[in-house]
Amino acid sequence: MTIETSITIKATKDAIWQVLMNFSEYPEWNPFILSITGEPIIGKQININLPEMKFKPIVLTNQKEQLFSWKGKLGIKGIFDGHHQFEIQQLDEQHCLFIHKEVFSGILVPLFKKKLQTKTRQGFEAMNIALKNRAEKA
Repeated sequence: MTIETSITIKATKDAIWQVLMNFSEYPEWNPFILSITGEPIIGKQININLPEMKFKPIVLTNQKEQLFSWKGKLGIKGIFDGHHQFEIQQLDEQHCLFIHKEVFSGILVPLFKKKLQTKTRQGFEAMNIALKNRAEKA
């Protein structure tokens, strides 16, 4: 199951990337991901705090100004896994498309499907708007 949201941001890829990768400032602006600690290094574990959940995913991708992703799991791999990614695409000189997506897999996904399609999607969209507001002010 996949949730994908996107928003157009009037800012450079660099400006968006700077906001996205400045984990220490997440509590100031991000309504969905309350905090991230750790280094965004491929293969390293980071700590993420959401309103209703804390988890420790592994960084999968860190392509400057393009793509940042991680994979997390609930308990044992295959129960409830999520591959979360943030992608930035240049639209023109002044605008970028920010794509916020997660692919969920595992035997418990059907049990959480409704919550994922509503509350989780709303969280993604709230974060997208907050990122847009912050990046456009930079």
